[in-house]
Amino acid sequence: MSLFGTLRTPRNLVFGVGQRRALASYAAGLGKHALVVTDERLAANSEFKQIIDTLSQVGVKTKIFDGTIAELPLECIARGVELGKASGADLVVGIGGGSCIDAAKVIALLLAHDGRAQDYYGEFKVPGPVLPLIALPTTSGTGSEVTPVAVITDPDRAVKVGIASPHLISHTAICDPELTYSCPPSLTAVSGADALTHAIEAYTTVRREPTGTIVHEHVFLGKNVLSDNYALMAIAHISASLKQAYDNGNDAVARERLMLGATTAGLAFGTAGTAAAHAVQYPVGAMTHTPHGMGVAVMMPYVMEFNRNHCEAELGEIGVAMGLDLAGASAFERASATIDAVDDLFASIGIPKTIADLGVVADHLPLVAEQAMGSARLIKNNPRPLDMATMAVLVEAAFSGGRSRLRAMASDRKAN
Repeated sequence: MSLFGTLRTPRNLVFGVGQRRALASYAAGLGKHALVVTDERLAANSEFKQIIDTLSQVGVKTKIFDGTIAELPLECIARGVELGKASGADLVVGIGGGSCIDAAKVIALLLAHDGRAQDYYGEFKVPGPVLPLIALPTTSGTGSEVTPVAVITDPDRAVKVGIASPHLISHTAICDPELTYSCPPSLTAVSGADALTHAIEAYTTVRREPTGTIVHEHVFLGKNVLSDNYALMAIAHISASLKQAYDNGNDAVARERLMLGATTAGLAFGTAGTAAAHAVQYPVGAMTHTPHGMGVAVMMPYVMEFNRNHCEAELGEIGVAMGLDLAGASAFERASATIDAVDDLFASIGIPKTIADLGVVADHLPLVAEQAMGSARLIKNNPRPLDMATMAVLVEAAFSGGRSRLRAMASDRKAN
């Protein structure tokens, strides 16, 4: 297959310590009435107030919506839209974790195009540009500041639902590692594990035949030469910094590398997409009310084992990016060592081993499999084709801790 690559990125991406101070000048060039979307905890933070003061100093009036709630329920979005309309917002600034930035995306969409969030579920449903959007993440996790998707909770749906469109990508993303220093170890762990899962899934997604219209057929195009570069960059930075940032939140180098890894993982999966680990997490998260990053991290080693015969070379390359010494090892051994290393890293930061540990019960496994298969934009990206039967195998292994059985199955298929 000939070389093919695509990137969907913000117009401006600024990374580095102290770069939050760049916000005011970017905002002044985009609007005069900013709706700042955040949560209650951050709105009371002194650093947040200093950031808002810089906006007023350049003549940008602000209205703060601090009603963002974790998991982003629809009613939260509606309140933000109402405030934005009342204040005449012509610019949206999202400051916070992934939920805050996703909320900012959907609010910017509805302020520009009216209607309900439900009108835009799926891919390519957004008809045109949203209100100008600036994103400042305060966690190293979702990469939402650079991606074309927002995920929300709809009470009429059993699982979370996504709005995916290049129009949702922030105009400007400002990633300042100093904003992550206050993240507690538990949030550092689940956010960083989410980011590593993004990078691994982006690097191992299906590689599609690059037709001349592929960029208009899929928001998430699958593996390509440009997304690969960012995925490996992310894997290298996250694997070298996650445990250190978890152990010592004041480790400036670890915080920098972890945030850079999360952002580059976002650049990778924002084009390539994610796959089965995310598909299974949606029903598991809805059933157990456990954090998204924890759920995808639990699934990742099982998904790597399940997919290995369809991406064995890539798994070895991930191991090299993680710094493993794989010289002289066979392809199977390289992949095995990589999966073990990911599993060990997640265990070192407190990620549970199975979806049973998250609270899933055996009777719910058929429903988990069924609902996971409903995430078409994720399932179609998995390197190994999935149907109900194979999804049931994956889900049962993740429930029982049967990673060794998946490895044995892969070994048997290889021998045959």
